[in-house]
Amino acid sequence: MRSSPLLSALLVTLSTLAATFGFATTAHAATVNYVALGDSYSSGTGAASYVDSTCQRSSKAYAYLWYQQTSPTSFSFQACSGATTATVTSAQLGALSSSTTLVSITVGGNDVGFADVMTDCVLGTTATCTTSVNTAKGLISSTLPGRLGTLYGKIRTAAPNAKIVVLGYPVFYNLALDSGCIGLNTTKRTILNQAAVQLNSAVSTAVSGRANFVFKSVVSAFSGHQLCDSTQWIHALAWPLGSSYHPTAAGHSGAYLPAFKSVL
Repeated sequence: MRSSPLLSALLVTLSTLAATFGFATTAHAATVNYVALGDSYSSGTGAASYVDSTCQRSSKAYAYLWYQQTSPTSFSFQACSGATTATVTSAQLGALSSSTTLVSITVGGNDVGFADVMTDCVLGTTATCTTSVNTAKGLISSTLPGRLGTLYGKIRTAAPNAKIVVLGYPVFYNLALDSGCIGLNTTKRTILNQAAVQLNSAVSTAVSGRANFVFKSVVSAFSGHQLCDSTQWIHALAWPLGSSYHPTAAGHSGAYLPAFKSVL
C-alpha cells in the first residue's frame, strides 16, 4: 500500500517528537543528585555499621540504603547525630546546589530538647518527666515553627531545583500493650507519645504549602514494631546510651526506607 505524503509527514513528525521527549525523559530520570540532611534519625544512630563515627552515619540508615539500591548520579551524606535546625544550616547546607535534585531531612527533635526529655523521663520521677515534656511541647508550639520555616527557606534557596522530602518521627510506644511492658510507667509513655504526635504535626504544618516539599509520616510504618510490641524497630534503653530511643537497622529498612521511597 502506498502512503500519502501527508501521512508520511505526520509519521516523521511523531517520530521526531517521540525521540525528542523520550530522550529528555531518560536523561532527566538518569540524573539524580541526592543530599541527605538532618539529625540522628537520618544519620542512622542506633543502626550501627557506622561509616562516620563522629556523626554516627550508618550504612544501614534509610538514606544510605536508598543510595545503595538506586545508585544515584551523586550522593552526599550530611546528616549528623545531634543536629538542630541551626547546625543543619551552618554545617550541612554547603552540600546543596542548583544541581541537587533530591533532598531528605529529619530535624526538629533536638531543637526542643529531645535528649534531655528522654533522660528526665528515664531517670527522673513522673513529675520530672511531665515537666520536661511540657517544656518541650511549649517549644514545639512557640519556637520550632519559625526555626523550621527559616531552615526550609534556606534549603529551597540553596537547592532551587530539588524535591525536598521531610520525614517525621516515630511514636515510641504501643499503649495497647502497655500493661505487659516493662520500663517506663503508663503516664510517661503516654505523654512521650503525645509529644511525638505534636512534633510531627508541627513539622508537617511547616512543610505545608511549600513548592516541591513533601512531608511523610513514619508513624504507621512503625505500627506493630513500637516499644512494647514483640518485634521492636526502636531501641529502648540501650548501650551505647546514644542509641536509646532511635530506630534499629530494621526500623530504617522496614519503616523509614519504604516511607521515603513511597513519595519519590
